[in-house]
Amino acid sequence: MAGNGTALVIGAGIGGIATALSLAEHGYSVDVFEKNISAGGRCGQIIRDGHRFDVGATMILMPEVYRDVLGSLGVKMEELNVRPMDDIYKLWFDDGTSLIFTTDRERMRQQLEMLEPGSSTREEKYVTTGFSLYRIAFEKLLGRNFTRFFDFFNLRNALLLIKLKTYLNHYRYTGRFFRSEHLKMAYTFQNIYVGQSPFSAPALFSMIPAAELTEGSMFPVGGMYAIAAKLMEKASEKGVRFHFAKPVRQILVEGNRVTGVALNDGTVERADIIIANADLPYVYRELLPPGNKSKRLSRMNYSCSALVLHWGVDKQYPQLSHHNTFLSDRFREGLDRIFRDKSMGDDPCFYIHAPVRTDASAAPEGCDTLSVAVGVGHLDKSHPREWKRITDRAREAIFRKLKKIGIDDIESHIRFEIVTTPETWEEALNVTKGSVFGSLGHNILQMGYFRPHNRDSRYKNLYFTGGSTHPGNGIPMVLMSARLVSERILAEQSNRTGGER
Repeated sequence: MAGNGTALVIGAGIGGIATALSLAEHGYSVDVFEKNISAGGRCGQIIRDGHRFDVGATMILMPEVYRDVLGSLGVKMEELNVRPMDDIYKLWFDDGTSLIFTTDRERMRQQLEMLEPGSSTREEKYVTTGFSLYRIAFEKLLGRNFTRFFDFFNLRNALLLIKLKTYLNHYRYTGRFFRSEHLKMAYTFQNIYVGQSPFSAPALFSMIPAAELTEGSMFPVGGMYAIAAKLMEKASEKGVRFHFAKPVRQILVEGNRVTGVALNDGTVERADIIIANADLPYVYRELLPPGNKSKRLSRMNYSCSALVLHWGVDKQYPQLSHHNTFLSDRFREGLDRIFRDKSMGDDPCFYIHAPVRTDASAAPEGCDTLSVAVGVGHLDKSHPREWKRITDRAREAIFRKLKKIGIDDIESHIRFEIVTTPETWEEALNVTKGSVFGSLGHNILQMGYFRPHNRDSRYKNLYFTGGSTHPGNGIPMVLMSARLVSERILAEQSNRTGGER
């Protein structure tokens, strides 16, 4: 294929690698510059003493999105050695009851009837409606570019936003289907996946548990990093060049175009187009000349953060499933502490990833590799926090809950601990405010046309991919982001049209 020119990608996260591969397949000469020593970003990995930890994402949700986007890039799901998981995760409640989220509908029905008699019929409607929202949202809102004002603002889309239940509060909406507080929590806590509270997020996000229960989940042997590694392998085969430990200090501009980047070591690299896979607010604040865009971004709503404790354990605990979520009776209070106070609740909800149940290579024989994630507020200068103290509180709360399910000796079996705080996220990945869930929040005024666009309005050859641009956060959305920005680049750079933003 004839060359289309040169492209430079800032950041080797999933979005950056997938975009690089797509452009290389269409004839671009592509270089990727990554500040860290390895690829993946929030889909990276940590390896220590035979234990392997996923840095961020820990499961393949919405597998059809993966299959579609990866397939278009020449990566078959079978190449990733993925294992389907009919049991998606186990939910633990404070009163000792539990619920296994599963695609086995009869098993799900029996569990629901034990928790709330009569709820299974209403749950069927909740899931059916939510999955319909999922399909519509992908077709009309998340799976397309909005390059012009009237692409989004028209009567058809106004009716669509009503149909997508963007005007309803998710938690309140769930109350139409369940009386049990346990079930209301079980079908709304997934909002944390996109860094939002179910008490403020739109009911559109009922599509997440609905998609889980309809499509199920998967896990790749080797962890989620296996996806980044396979994409990087394919990209290298297409001629993409990866440069690690090469932080970008500045994006160089001339008039209304970007011309290249200056690296921290003083090297200047030129390209016809630049695609930033770095956090979008960070790019405007740190890499581009000062301007109003950065100030506007600073006033936007940011997602919450996560405190993560990675434990290398010299014992296995059969009480834990691969994916485990512990939900607190003080659910709303905890979320208020996260989103209002930028802190952590006194009795926090948390998630434990225990991949050895599916992939024995994640730990030495007889050992466990456990990652515990606790929702916390993002960094805020008006709410300074002592993260060491918060980490100690979180650890104590986790141990208390684990003792309730018979894990009463884990403190003496933890060989080592690696802690990630909001400050760590910000420093390691340049994530603004340590808001690890796509940086920018996902309220309705920050979705679709309202979300920062994947091409700059002034610099016509500067593009964006990743969780802080359209369509949003999460690996499925980031893969869609790579597809959409690639489509836009190929359309615009071959035939520039007017009137676009």
